Amino acid sequence: MTTTTTDFDRLTEQLQQTGVDGMLESLAEQLVAERRFHELFEVRKMQVRRRIGLSALYSDAGDDLEPSRRDQLEAGLLEACREVGLGLLAAGRIREGWMYFRPIGDKKPVREALARIEVDDENLDEIVEVALHEGVDVARGYGLVLEHYGTCNAITTYESVVPHHPRADQQAAGALLVKHLHHELSASVMADIGRQEGQTPAAASLETLVSDRDWLFTEHSYHVDTTHLASTVRIARLLDDPEPLRLALDLTHYGRHLSKQFQYQGDEPFADIYPSHAMYFQALLGENVDQAVDYFRQKAEQVDQQEFGTIAIEVYVDLLHRIGRSADAVQAFMTMIPSDARVRGIAPSLFELCKAAGSYDQLRDFCRQREDLLGFATALVCREEG
Repeated sequence: MTTTTTDFDRLTEQLQQTGVDGMLESLAEQLVAERRFHELFEVRKMQVRRRIGLSALYSDAGDDLEPSRRDQLEAGLLEACREVGLGLLAAGRIREGWMYFRPIGDKKPVREALARIEVDDENLDEIVEVALHEGVDVARGYGLVLEHYGTCNAITTYESVVPHHPRADQQAAGALLVKHLHHELSASVMADIGRQEGQTPAAASLETLVSDRDWLFTEHSYHVDTTHLASTVRIARLLDDPEPLRLALDLTHYGRHLSKQFQYQGDEPFADIYPSHAMYFQALLGENVDQAVDYFRQKAEQVDQQEFGTIAIEVYVDLLHRIGRSADAVQAFMTMIPSDARVRGIAPSLFELCKAAGSYDQLRDFCRQREDLLGFATALVCREEG
């Protein structure tokens, strides 16, 4: 909206009638109505400064102020950021709105505002950027990547972006990927069966669909990009929710039927990619647990640490912890991981494992043997605090 001479006259009259504060509030109301949010922020800053007795154009960070006054200044400026950010988000100006919310550190109102915005071609990139890359709503942002950019882009995005977010967000995104790929693969397999048998079968697990239909894989046939399949199965190791875990296990049943050239060599301890992942997922689901424990214990003992580091041991420790054998995980951690090893963080820390096991005695003795005074003291504190 164009500012007119009347606007200037009105502000001049407002100043004469209500003083500086009244004039600034009148200007703020006009800027809100006209959605001129960046200018509104400047007005709110002046109002905050005047409210605590500073010059309207005070520009320092507040280091020269007494603590209580500095806190009032900071609180007022953050509230101005919140108001302007919400206004911009409501107007569909997503990147600009997030710019004001970033210093606040409160993602919930941004997440709620994004949920009210209908996705279209013009705002898709902005929503993905703020929701996924900025971590405001990782699941929604990643879901949009899957929906609009395809599986290949989604896997690349997962591997490059999602690991920087908390574990819960990684799991949410991983579950979406598994469900997406499982649906895509199931539809492709069912369509192929329909073409060759003359009738599309009823929806069923991949294990059921491919059972006794070896002809689906003749002449090196496959029904989804096999690199996508392998990547999705690998990403699924992070999951705890039984539903997507069950789908991931189903993906391994399909993968085991593929031609050997498409059963790619995985990284230890999952070198034999589909059988090893199948055992891992089954154990997390409470099935064939002892078989999986034996397999990954052998890997932990046999995989060359000079070449692969402690990854096989950490996977074994983590598996023990995740299936409820935290005391065994503590013992494996202490006896199998060398004192000078650089762990990758796959398994919980020794302190976390001891907490899960409900005992810090082993940790106390372990730290004493390794002459770790800080760790020893920490174990004593944790034991006393329960």
